[in-house]
Amino acid sequence: MADLNLPSEPAIARLGTGRVVLNSLLIVIGLGLLFAPFLFPDVRSQEVAARICVFIVLAASYDLLIGYTGIVSFAHTTFFGLGSYGVAIALKSVGPNWPAIILGAASGVALSIVLAVMIGLLSLRVKSIFFAMVTLAVGSLTLVVASQLSGITGGEDGMTFQVPHFFSPAFRLAANASGGTLRLLGARMDGKLLLYYFVLASAAILLFLMLRIVASPLGTVLKAIRENDTRAEAIGYRVVVYRTAIFCIAAVIAALAGTLWALWLQYAGPQATLSFSIMIDILLMVVIGGMGTILGSVIGVVLMTLAQFYLQDLMKLATAATRAIPGLPQVFNPDRWLLWLGLVFILLVYFSPAGIVGTLTKRDGGR
Repeated sequence: MADLNLPSEPAIARLGTGRVVLNSLLIVIGLGLLFAPFLFPDVRSQEVAARICVFIVLAASYDLLIGYTGIVSFAHTTFFGLGSYGVAIALKSVGPNWPAIILGAASGVALSIVLAVMIGLLSLRVKSIFFAMVTLAVGSLTLVVASQLSGITGGEDGMTFQVPHFFSPAFRLAANASGGTLRLLGARMDGKLLLYYFVLASAAILLFLMLRIVASPLGTVLKAIRENDTRAEAIGYRVVVYRTAIFCIAAVIAALAGTLWALWLQYAGPQATLSFSIMIDILLMVVIGGMGTILGSVIGVVLMTLAQFYLQDLMKLATAATRAIPGLPQVFNPDRWLLWLGLVFILLVYFSPAGIVGTLTKRDGGR
């Protein structure tokens, strides 16, 4: 008879080393984003933190397609742009208030659903490579249309707009003794701080929603379709319906991410929301973090964004430190930062083909 008084295995040991490392990384990222305005009060750091929040949502919504369902789409930034332009046009036309934000977000979401249904029903029956080409054409067409309709979208220059007063730097959350805006740990207690936490809270809610989706029976069906769509169809699942549904869900979330990004920038333009470079960025973010994990998008976005904003600075320091060594200053020339970023990406894909999160969880036997 087994001894019932044996000590139980510690909870950390049951999780496994990889899971502990992953959870630790996510906690550090979460705390960093939560206290970013106070830890890094300069404008550039707040821009980086807000970009991370928005792009976590955008990359995770793309992971719903490519990671969980096996859908390769190059039109994801189209929905991102629709959300951005929707709120921009509404705020510019109606005025800087909550009804305009709600109207703009709802318009962007509605247009995204209509376009996603059209793409889904017309194209998801074809093979993946042909579907990818269709979405690439849609994304390119949207970029051209946004650039040409200068009377509505501002054309190549885009459009700027005013946000509600309580989201502007002129709005004071607290005043100091002299009547100016109070600073707490270097951060100005103004409307821009309120806007950052609005973006952070909205991003957290959308990320939690996506985690619930993939943990639900719908997520299980999506994985089955990804692994073998013919078998999923044979056991009774309407593959086209499920693919169209998840395509619409991902489009809605991308549109909401676009709304948040436009509010933060107070600007919407083709290069800021619809460019193909953004599509490549979110694809790399998902691959680096790990496809089919959602949380991998968090890791991928943070690493990619920090590299894009700070790798040049690190290379400047490396250039200064190796100035006395012949040849090395040219190797670490800050102008070659894209080369080093590409090399790091190649090494990550080579040594961690499942992405960072996939590698960490695989190390624990998939626990």
